[in-house]
Amino acid sequence: MAHYCYLDDNNIVVTVIVGKDETELIEGLDTETYYAKGTPYTVKRTSYNGNIRKRFASIGFSYDRIADVFIAPQPYPSWSLDENYDWQPPTPRPEEGFWYWDEATLSWVEA
Repeated sequence: MAHYCYLDDNNIVVTVIVGKDETELIEGLDTETYYAKGTPYTVKRTSYNGNIRKRFASIGFSYDRIADVFIAPQPYPSWSLDENYDWQPPTPRPEEGFWYWDEATLSWVEA
């Protein structure tokens, strides 16, 4: 069993399905090509354990074709994508305690 996601023309995940393992051919086609057949979408395999394409893709995630990774939606406008394709706040979260990000003040607030 494997998971596949369908990407729209902007490389945004529109749905995720359960399908056959990627080592199996279906009607002589690799699984990504088979699941895309007859649809307007590109299909990419995704993995719960993050072994391929960085992380499991969910609806709304984007796909970077060059890096071959899925990227979560940007959590806040002030956050930026780092070299590992993870969103980072303008200032690191304090290590101790429970904190949440306040976009209005661009700071961490203790919960």
